[in-house]
Amino acid sequence: MEQSRRIRLVICLLMVLAVTAQLLFYSSELLKDPDNWWQVKVGLDMLANRIIPVADTYSHTFAGQPWIAKEWLSQVLLGSAYTAFGWSGVIVITVSSVGLMTFILTWYLSAALKPIVAIAAVIAVTIVVSSVYNARPLIFSLPIIVLWTAVLFQAARERQPPPFWLLALIALWANLHGTFTFGFVIAAFAGLDFLARTRLSQPRILAQWIAFGLLCPLVTLINPYGIKAILATFTVTSGNEAVAYIGEWNPFNARTDVLPEILLLIVVAALLITRIRIRWTYAAFFIFTLHLFLAYSRFQYLWLLLVPIVLAADIAEQFPALSTRQWMGEARDGLERAIAKHYRRITGVVVVGWFAACAAFLNFSTVAPSDTTSASGALAFAETQGLSGNVLNSYNFGGTLIFHGIKTYIDGRTDQLFLNGFMSATAEMGTAAGKPILQKTIEDHNIKWALLTPDDARIPFFNELSGWRKAYEDKFAIVYINGN
Repeated sequence: MEQSRRIRLVICLLMVLAVTAQLLFYSSELLKDPDNWWQVKVGLDMLANRIIPVADTYSHTFAGQPWIAKEWLSQVLLGSAYTAFGWSGVIVITVSSVGLMTFILTWYLSAALKPIVAIAAVIAVTIVVSSVYNARPLIFSLPIIVLWTAVLFQAARERQPPPFWLLALIALWANLHGTFTFGFVIAAFAGLDFLARTRLSQPRILAQWIAFGLLCPLVTLINPYGIKAILATFTVTSGNEAVAYIGEWNPFNARTDVLPEILLLIVVAALLITRIRIRWTYAAFFIFTLHLFLAYSRFQYLWLLLVPIVLAADIAEQFPALSTRQWMGEARDGLERAIAKHYRRITGVVVVGWFAACAAFLNFSTVAPSDTTSASGALAFAETQGLSGNVLNSYNFGGTLIFHGIKTYIDGRTDQLFLNGFMSATAEMGTAAGKPILQKTIEDHNIKWALLTPDDARIPFFNELSGWRKAYEDKFAIVYINGN
């Protein structure tokens, strides 16, 4: 038993080192989202002002409207990393969170499935969910949601009460990312699985599960915004108009979501071919997360990460050749014996290697957000020309405007702002009948200049508007100035 744990520990650490090395090598991919800018800026402002925001101060269109930084702790972490090491620090803290998730996922999968199978599963899953590896608050929720799911379903499987230390974990989660409300749902499925296994034969432990479920939402009120943090997480699923216009909130698309589709088809084929039997509680969880997978591209990672954790033990039980239990009963080969014998040295080398890689990256990397979201040339031009007044910007430039202290027309905070027809009207500006809407918007919001991406559908209208002229253009951004 101890020998197998040592081997599993080394494997987990090696997986973390491999993931870290890959992500650091492709670090620029982690800063391609326009939200990277404003998430860091909000954290910087909170650190500087020691004030948690309750109203919008970053846009001119919704200035003063209620807005909460419900993921404030993640933003403070990102801001702190930026203060210490610039964008390289933001990358390292992002990679560290992915590494922690990888460790937890590998550890729990290898507890049920033999190491080679667990490694293959983790590699497949981490590659397919890599689209969410980004310097945004979501990244800090990944290790938490994996640990939360693994521990709760393990407790249910062993007919044990839920570990109440998890309440501290979900309280932390509530301050890091809005997906903490999924923690309630996961706990409910795990509790339902415990009930299905025990059939009321353990009322005392069942009472503990019920108490745990009731305490979950209560402890998440330990945040600067109280109940508002919970309510804010439901704005998207309750009919938020921004959903139709933002790619990550769109439904699954097999033409673009190629890797998730491949993995989905592999899982479906395996279910059809292998005669695997799934408990009805697991099937319900499978269907719930699959619904999220199909309904919102943003939530594909939930199905991809959590279903293997839930099903691993049953797969190992029904297919012993894949199980850790059978692997533990086999004779160790030379490599495994060497790993078990020298695991302390190997662990030390791997940990030192991880720190060395991160330190080298912090000292020598010049990584920065993508040119497609930075508009660096256009903003430099705006500064030299002294452009002022309200700007009309393309959505992808909202983050960089916030970061540089320029109030936006629109930005990535559409879960709470830019609603009540605003997003719809903005989208209609790019249609054939959009010119009058654009003119009205310019008048209503006293727009003095525009910062647009080269593919912005409103550009032809700006070329036709009286008094407007193109003042700057590069391959990433175009600036129009109102000469009236």
